[in-house]
Amino acid sequence: MRIDAYNHFFPKKYFEKMIEVAGGHKDIGKRVRGIPAIHDLDERFRSMDPFDNYKQIISIALPPPEEYAKPDQTEELCQIANDGLAELCQKYPDRFAGFVAQAPLLAKDGGVREVERALKQLGAAGVQINSNVNGKPLDRPEFEAFWAAMDKNGMPVWVHPTRGANLPDYIDEKKSLYEIWWTFGWPYETSAFMARLVFSKTLDKYPNLKVIAHHLGAMVPYFEGRVGPGWDQLGARTTDEDYVALRKSLKKRPLDYFKDFYADSAVFGSKPATECGLAFYGVDHVVFASDSPFDPEKGPGYIRDTIKIIDSLDLSNEDRDKIYYKNIEKLTGKKFVK
Repeated sequence: MRIDAYNHFFPKKYFEKMIEVAGGHKDIGKRVRGIPAIHDLDERFRSMDPFDNYKQIISIALPPPEEYAKPDQTEELCQIANDGLAELCQKYPDRFAGFVAQAPLLAKDGGVREVERALKQLGAAGVQINSNVNGKPLDRPEFEAFWAAMDKNGMPVWVHPTRGANLPDYIDEKKSLYEIWWTFGWPYETSAFMARLVFSKTLDKYPNLKVIAHHLGAMVPYFEGRVGPGWDQLGARTTDEDYVALRKSLKKRPLDYFKDFYADSAVFGSKPATECGLAFYGVDHVVFASDSPFDPEKGPGYIRDTIKIIDSLDLSNEDRDKIYYKNIEKLTGKKFVK
């Protein structure tokens, strides 16, 4: 059995509400509106039909509510989204193994009330957040309540990168060109998010956190030498902050924190990236995901390619099963394969 752990779908009521509130949200909104399988069930099921023993865990896609709605609207929007995702899983259990709730981090309680409702009442498999909230890093005190809640409940956090063309690649420009904000910006976003959790000591303070970094941990596996030996010298390049003291105060080597993250296999059909990610995280910290329906074929392409890559790797059946479903079952405490 294959449980595809990171996929996106807009439930009907949420999609309608999002269009109403967001209007013509540009850039990523253009991409989302051009993919019928992200909101049309018939299209979605057609993209899944070619694969036997296959189910998806679903979450909403970008744009996150914080980007297009007022802070006091985000909790209601997440409630609509989470209710809709739960309903889809109940109605189509042969298609959707579970869902990941969206956390309204701009709510007054840091989203804790809706997170607990989604986990305890709706049966969510975990919680999705984005790599920043309108440009704010998630190690700020205003998000402390969220991390404390997730540490206490022990459920995994899925992290999706977010970044737009409004953040330029060069300081003297007004916007990012050529969709660099997406191609290179999103992996950077995920990697920077991970680093902030490490060096803010969030992971020291909340050791039970289970965080799934999208796209196989983004830049981290490829830059193991910089994350490892490079950050072993933290402070050697800085004069206006005492990063040496910070490094010495950490409970572990920086590299070891990054290896504590989990990662999914959604790397757009790249075998070298898959091999690199697996070499870094190991089979116990990687879950199968295709990022459906975001692929050039608007459906089955990345599902097919990701399965083909995983099946081609020199793995034991036990290790392959860990990636396909056992790791996500262990992370969530849920039985997806009967």
